[in-house]
Amino acid sequence: MITTLYIGSRKASADLSKPLDISIPLATGETQVNCFYAPLFETLPVIAGDFIGSTAQGGLVNFLNVRLNPHGNGTHTECVGHIAKEAFTINQSLRQFHFPAKLLTVFPRKQENGDRVIVKEDFPGEINIGEVSALIIRTMPNRDSKLTQNYSGSNPPYVSPDALAFLADRQIEHLLIDIPSVDREEDGGKLAAHKAWWQYPGTREAGRENCTITELIFVPDTIPDGYYLLNLQIASFEIDVSPSKPVLYALQFEGL
Repeated sequence: MITTLYIGSRKASADLSKPLDISIPLATGETQVNCFYAPLFETLPVIAGDFIGSTAQGGLVNFLNVRLNPHGNGTHTECVGHIAKEAFTINQSLRQFHFPAKLLTVFPRKQENGDRVIVKEDFPGEINIGEVSALIIRTMPNRDSKLTQNYSGSNPPYVSPDALAFLADRQIEHLLIDIPSVDREEDGGKLAAHKAWWQYPGTREAGRENCTITELIFVPDTIPDGYYLLNLQIASFEIDVSPSKPVLYALQFEGL
């Protein structure tokens, strides 16, 4: 199936039979992506009398309870409700699911204190106002270990508040990135990058209440930088966050 769309004034097409999944699969066990010391993702069969919800253990069906912390286990999409005192939920904030998107590869810059930070200077000339509504950031180095890494206590790379304010000014509404958080792991509770992105407080007045951040994606090196159609899938959770499945479709521009 081929769909057509416009990126700015340029007509493009995407083959919906060729999805590029950039989510990290959730699997049980000790080797799974994790951050902020969250409990590991876990499934357990329901047991009630003679009933056991596991075919591997002799049951007739699989009927599993799932323990999940979306912020700490795998790819997730969050809304401003993550930091707001007001009631925002991801199910109410994200009401559209297809977006013109751009993928960029960025090398976080080492600071004097040893932190690795994505800064505003990584973007000028790369982001045109109104061109796309979603930006996908792949950080380097881009090892397969991102699929199973335990980030807790490791001070992973993060994004400067100035960089996120710059992207918000460029009308980017959905940010997808392969790190645990846009803020420093230990920042004293400032959450300055999150606040800069959503322009919080004042999110509704700024028109940012439908904007999202998706963290802990993984973009293989086989997917080149460039323009894509993004399908951002969530569960209908009435909380601030949901596990998510962002899928890209390569774009072919008319006349190229």
